[in-house]
Amino acid sequence: MRPETAVDPRLAVTGLSAEAFVRVPGSLGPGVILLCDHADNALPESYGALGLPPAELARHIAYDIGAKGVTERLAARLGAPAVLTRFSRLLIDCNRGEDDPTLIMRLSDGAVVPGNRTLEAGERAHRIARYYHPYHAAVADVIDGALAAGVSPVLVSVHSFTPCWRGRPRPWHAGILWDRDPRLARPLLAHLRADPTFVVGDNEPYRGALKGDCLWRHGTSRGLAHALVEIRQDLIAFEAGEKDWADRLADAISGSLAAPGADADLRAVRFYGSHSD
Repeated sequence: MRPETAVDPRLAVTGLSAEAFVRVPGSLGPGVILLCDHADNALPESYGALGLPPAELARHIAYDIGAKGVTERLAARLGAPAVLTRFSRLLIDCNRGEDDPTLIMRLSDGAVVPGNRTLEAGERAHRIARYYHPYHAAVADVIDGALAAGVSPVLVSVHSFTPCWRGRPRPWHAGILWDRDPRLARPLLAHLRADPTFVVGDNEPYRGALKGDCLWRHGTSRGLAHALVEIRQDLIAFEAGEKDWADRLADAISGSLAAPGADADLRAVRFYGSHSD
């Protein structure tokens, strides 16, 4: 199932294929970089559907439903740059470390992935080189560009989660995930929780400390303020929901950045370490 087609040279970025990501241009003025690690359920043509029926690729196991639309709308609202994955997390999960056993899933929420079931080391290395490294190189390139311009950016990663897990409804409308660095997470929580009709989780429904994940790699390891936003999928599985949450997050991010003392605090390069160390 390994693709053998040549990479279009027009897609070359620092010697790596740019087919693995979508880069949305934006201004460095807002000082925000948006990320979406599970943006799409597409697969490269030569991988087919990884042996899965269409219904499985439409599920959360293949991508974060609604996250792409929220990220694109949020980028437009803030005028900020964004980097999004182009292919399904079942091909390779760009929000995992290279040595993470869930980097390429063989079994996900009850679904066996035939195209990953007997994955050889060479194919794993191929996917890392062609689809994983280019995405992270693109993220690093945007960050490096901001730093070179004298802007220490904050990073916001947009994800989504299922309304129910193993038969149990999840009460949260959204969650803010973070590790040891509280600089962006705490004000985002405060802004989102200002609306009493919403339940916003603090490191729920997941924990924000995962060694090797995207924000560990680009935020924690570089001393940049960052936070991961999780939104419940039933709230953003349609255009009006995407717009509503993009507006909500734009207000929360802008408010967090405009708070007294926030500029000096959020723009400083500080190393907090990780609970996963």
